[in-house]
Amino acid sequence: MSELATIHSLPALEDPVLVVAMEGWIDAGLAAATATAALLETMPHQLLATFDGDALIDHRARRPVLRIVNGVHSGLHWPEIRLQAATSRGGRSVLLLVGPEPDMRWHQFTAEVVALAQRFGVTQVIGLGAFPAPVPHTRPIRLAATASTAELAAEVGFLPVTIDVPAGAQAALEHAFGEAGMPAVGLWARVPHYVSAMPYPAAAAALVEEMGRLAHVEVDTKALTAAGQSTFAQVEQLVAASEEHAAMVRQLESQHDAEAEAPPAPFGPLPSGDELAAELERFLRGQG
Repeated sequence: MSELATIHSLPALEDPVLVVAMEGWIDAGLAAATATAALLETMPHQLLATFDGDALIDHRARRPVLRIVNGVHSGLHWPEIRLQAATSRGGRSVLLLVGPEPDMRWHQFTAEVVALAQRFGVTQVIGLGAFPAPVPHTRPIRLAATASTAELAAEVGFLPVTIDVPAGAQAALEHAFGEAGMPAVGLWARVPHYVSAMPYPAAAAALVEEMGRLAHVEVDTKALTAAGQSTFAQVEQLVAASEEHAAMVRQLESQHDAEAEAPPAPFGPLPSGDELAAELERFLRGQG
């Protein structure tokens, strides 16, 4: 019996994997949000459960959206935490926990999500996220893992540092699943810091592809790849117009290539990319 969750359907599930991508914490380039949207667009899915928004969400911080048509109220959209059940091409069930991370009652929320996952027979948990990093847009997206075991972290790759950072709800869930003995891994895309404020489809594609590899499910990334190529061309056009920007990208390329050949050092101060980021945003707005 769940106090926070309402179950709307009980479909037959096949060896389900749980994918977690909640809004409210770091998601550079909207990579996790875009990856989740792509998964739902390419797989048949249905609503499995919703969580009590009044108990979990501060509606003054995350206000509902009112649609007004010619002065008439035509709908009120409330922020909602949802558990969707999708089916991959190979038949494996993919559960997606999406929506805003809770503003309160994290201990109870994580306990109930773990209990629901156990009830539905989840055998694997994969979180999606992205963070801004001193990497160039001219190199493939690299991922870093946080995981419940060293073996899982090593399978994806990780930053060999010890750091204390503020945690999001996904970290709390990852820890809770690990405590419950369920393998859980968070996939984090490293997004070039100078494009982290705009949608960056290449990072979303990398997250979807790695999720598919770990979960052994076939995923369609054609649309994400095409969008990534379009974004790459736009960034290239802007960088080519400024020697200062081109020099910064060359510096990041050298740093990236050196890291690939040797164990990476902890991140230092990011190269200045504020000006490039601002110009890029103006450029993309001008492109529509």
